[in-house]
Amino acid sequence: MKTYRSPRRVLMVAATMLATALAVSPMLSTPAAAQWVVYDPTNYVQNVLTAARSLEQINNQIRSLQNEAQSLINQARNLASLPYSSLQQLQQNVQRTQQLLQQAQNIAYDVQNIDQMFRQQYGKASLTASDAELVSGARSRWQNTVGGLQDAMRVQAGVVGNIDTNRAQMSALVNQSQSATGALQATQAGNQLLALLAQQLADLTAVGAANGRAQALTEAERAAAAEQGREQRRRFLTPGPGYQPGNAQMFGNRN
Repeated sequence: MKTYRSPRRVLMVAATMLATALAVSPMLSTPAAAQWVVYDPTNYVQNVLTAARSLEQINNQIRSLQNEAQSLINQARNLASLPYSSLQQLQQNVQRTQQLLQQAQNIAYDVQNIDQMFRQQYGKASLTASDAELVSGARSRWQNTVGGLQDAMRVQAGVVGNIDTNRAQMSALVNQSQSATGALQATQAGNQLLALLAQQLADLTAVGAANGRAQALTEAERAAAAEQGREQRRRFLTPGPGYQPGNAQMFGNRN
């Protein structure tokens, strides 16, 4: 069975054997000058051990520097910024949806404008308005309803158009996240994915607002039409002055 000997123990044994050999060699051979060389084996062994310790310390320092260098490399990777940004494309998508909402016909997405238009067109039917004015008001309300439905469909089309762009951005961001070299890149990729989700939620909000506006205009037109119908029925049932005879001329009679 082989026994394990440490490098230091082997080194000590070798140094002792070498010192013994050097100590015995002057006794076996007589130098030409008949001079004796004084050799201290203990001092020699101590010097060898000191050199071995110094070498071990140098190796430890080298390993420490290597570990520090690797740590700096890892820190640099963690602090590296993501070389990809989808912010501009996402902002363009949101801007397109906002532009579609701002192009709302007749009644815009403004509280004061809505209040004013409802007072003018959807309030109680005027008792003094002429029949032509009633017909004009009904046509204006119908145009508002049709415009609201058209606006809703335009917003829906714009949101559907963003789907392809969002799909491409999502694929690119997932690839960037999976190939991230550090914590910062992974975090930035995750933040951009959250921004993409926020943009999609904004599109859904826009579609809901456009659809709700169209439905509200339809219901408002129906309510205004019912009110105007009651006014027109009242006018029809109200007794008038009746027939009033007047002077008539026949066969060219002259006074």
